[in-house]
Amino acid sequence: MSTSRLNNLLAPLSVALVGGSPRDGSVGRAVLENIRKARFKGEFGLVNSRYAEICGIPAVTSVDKLPFVPELVVITAPASAIPGIIDQAGKRGTAGALIITAGLGHGPGSIAEITGQIAQKYGMRLIGPNCLGIMMPNANLNASFSAHMPGPGNLALISQSGAIAAGMVDWAAQRGVGFSGIVSIGDQLDIDISDLLDYFALDAKTRAILLYVEAIKDARKFMSAARAAARVKPVVVVKSGRMAQGAKAAATHTGALAGSDAVYDAAFRRAGILRVSDLRELFDCAETLGRVESPTGKRLAILTNGGGIGVLATDRLVELEGIPAPLTPDTRQKLDAVLPPTWSKSNPIDIIGDANAARYAAALEVLLADSGNDAVLVVNVQTAIASAEEIAIVVTELVKKYRERHRRWAKPVLAAWVGADQNIIDSLSSAGIPNYPTEDDAVRGFMHLVRHREVVDELAQVPPAMPDTFAPDVDKARQIVAAAMADGRRWLDPVEIKRLLETYDIDMVPTYAAADVEQAVEYAKEIFAQGATVVLKILSRDIIHKSDVGGVVLNLTKPDAVRMAAGGIMARAKQLRPDARISGVIVQAMVVKAKARELILGLADDPTFGTVVVFGRGGTAVEIINDKALALPPLDLKLARDLIERTRVSRLLRAYRDVPAVKEDAVAMVLVKLAQMAADIPEIRELDINPLLADETGVMAVDARIAVGQPEGKFAGSGPGNFAVRAYPSQWERHIEVKGAWRVFVRPIRPEDEPILHEFLHHVTAHDLRLRFFAPMKEFTHEFIARLTQLDYARAMAFIAFDEITHEMIGVVRIHSDALYESGEYAIMLRSDLKGRGLGWALMQLIIEYARSEGLSEISGDVLKENTVMLDMCRQLGFEVKPDPVEPDICNVRLDL
Repeated sequence: MSTSRLNNLLAPLSVALVGGSPRDGSVGRAVLENIRKARFKGEFGLVNSRYAEICGIPAVTSVDKLPFVPELVVITAPASAIPGIIDQAGKRGTAGALIITAGLGHGPGSIAEITGQIAQKYGMRLIGPNCLGIMMPNANLNASFSAHMPGPGNLALISQSGAIAAGMVDWAAQRGVGFSGIVSIGDQLDIDISDLLDYFALDAKTRAILLYVEAIKDARKFMSAARAAARVKPVVVVKSGRMAQGAKAAATHTGALAGSDAVYDAAFRRAGILRVSDLRELFDCAETLGRVESPTGKRLAILTNGGGIGVLATDRLVELEGIPAPLTPDTRQKLDAVLPPTWSKSNPIDIIGDANAARYAAALEVLLADSGNDAVLVVNVQTAIASAEEIAIVVTELVKKYRERHRRWAKPVLAAWVGADQNIIDSLSSAGIPNYPTEDDAVRGFMHLVRHREVVDELAQVPPAMPDTFAPDVDKARQIVAAAMADGRRWLDPVEIKRLLETYDIDMVPTYAAADVEQAVEYAKEIFAQGATVVLKILSRDIIHKSDVGGVVLNLTKPDAVRMAAGGIMARAKQLRPDARISGVIVQAMVVKAKARELILGLADDPTFGTVVVFGRGGTAVEIINDKALALPPLDLKLARDLIERTRVSRLLRAYRDVPAVKEDAVAMVLVKLAQMAADIPEIRELDINPLLADETGVMAVDARIAVGQPEGKFAGSGPGNFAVRAYPSQWERHIEVKGAWRVFVRPIRPEDEPILHEFLHHVTAHDLRLRFFAPMKEFTHEFIARLTQLDYARAMAFIAFDEITHEMIGVVRIHSDALYESGEYAIMLRSDLKGRGLGWALMQLIIEYARSEGLSEISGDVLKENTVMLDMCRQLGFEVKPDPVEPDICNVRLDL
């Protein structure tokens, strides 16, 4: 349900507490006291059937006896009473409930299920049960049993653990860090992490979002919300259970490599979320993100009175891939003028242990004015010579003046006062200067800012277009898989694998399946005739790892050697695996490429996130080497390159000594092809190519395993593939004919369409642009176009139309769903010189068809009154047209689907 009615729960005008108690030590008493201490300014009522008043506050016996309708009902009553309470509140029109009570159970027939059904009947939203509660400082609402109430600020915390939320509050109270909201979500009966991500992403008072995650229930929903949120503000996550394996025993190498935490890591990376390893790092993120904006680069100037600690900070900075800011001759000259001759002459800028406040201020002024750095870290080690507190006061005053002068363009200033007293921490915090107990924490805090800037830039990058030559034979591929499944087999045989890979233009060595020794010899002769040697492998659907039973013999050069090796392979297999079904041997050409790299590429199935793409160093010791990286499909070339670069073996793909570099993008293209194969054929359950040989000439699969079966349907009905990120919906590609026999090709928009859209906008007049965007549009930035082209197909769709003769883009229509995914808002734009030829009508019919297929109940839009052509077309299509009640120049149009 996303953000529907969430504002009523997190910023309510009226609240009722059901289950408040006078008993010391009870949850009901703690919540009541916290609500009172927070000085909630709206209407407040107390419900308790046993007491007429509690702590001087009058109580009524039931929700229906309250003199007002509460927007939010906070429940600490016993579990058995909760369904009745929700029913009473729903009848009165309450927007939602916060259920702090634990013990509602799980599954069919539980109190939780009954409660959820009742709430759904009334459209009520639920937070909890079994949670700490919510703390919304800007609404003066503390409906929790936390020991402290945080001050107002710009951080939001969403936590699956009440204890973690309480710990963050305690830390924030000590550091002067404020929050826009803290929500403990408990068992997530209704409102979940994804809903709250959507809410705080759109909240103007929230600068960054912090997450504590134990497990994700709805991966598609989470990825959609996280990707949207990370584009507009930093999202930082701590995920517990990192070392828990959680992966089922897998038959393929890729399945074994895809451990559950590695998949979570891949999901967070794909969404653009910053992952930290523990609470200390989360505190560092909160300290940094809550106070300063991300820098434009990663060059850090370190100002310190201790050379050793400055070197430690520099070491950590370089380790985390930051850059020690170089000092220009001009900056060095200015520092020479204000510092003693013994200063370090380089970064870190060591101003010597006797540095006082004046020396710190003089050096800091030079560094703040220096365009050669992107941020400044001020480090102080307390001495008996100069007052650390005086230095902190002078630094804070100087930073305040600097920020006032530069406003938006002020670079971040961070501080690390080692062993600082609380009054020093308070002084720095009150000035909005992120401050840390050690230089290590400070550098990590800076790099969190850098990582966020990099994430935002990466998310907005235009991926390279796929080559036009890639055109997989999807129908043939599906027939191969379907035939194996109809035969009751889980594994494709080697010949089927080769044929399947070829349908996606992935080369594999010549491969034959021989039923007996003599057939193996005949196939081997064909290979010998081509000047190659032969490798034999056991052929058995029950023996997946062939070398485990001595089932591989290499470099055979004569028919007699093949005859002897084939007999030996089958005999060994029968002896070591008497239970296995032996179908013969695989006969392959022996590929010898002395300078080729052995890689592994594959697909695995994760119980939470569906299909995962795996890449790494291949060979028989692949699990031992464990040089791998994972990514969530679908992939484009940019994502595939990033996947490769996250492995150690990626360095070997470049040229070194007398070894040429691997052909550019040859490996990345195979990864993209495998991801597309998984989208087109969800019946592929596991796949690995190991090894894939890669060199300057290209790539070739030597061995592969592919398991097939009925898809589990985790994301069934919501796009191709078993993907947590909704894949490109190729089924919506259309060839249509507009009046006058005008042939038009229409397809869903793709991220790489940004240049095409830029060119298209040059053919739209200023008048038509104003009709579309309701304002004059003089230029279109990369960021603006990226938002139009980089869609989340789980939330929005845009179709672009091309003239089939000129191949020029001629129009676009789009729809974006609401929070409930019940209705969608449309927009359409055509090339100005091609209007009036029926293209607009065809595109509107297509978007209506799409909306119906998605289960939307209505389409709506806003149209300027002067746009009479669009209003007439809407009426002809069945839209209801009404004047906007607020904007006199606008009409609201609506089509009931």
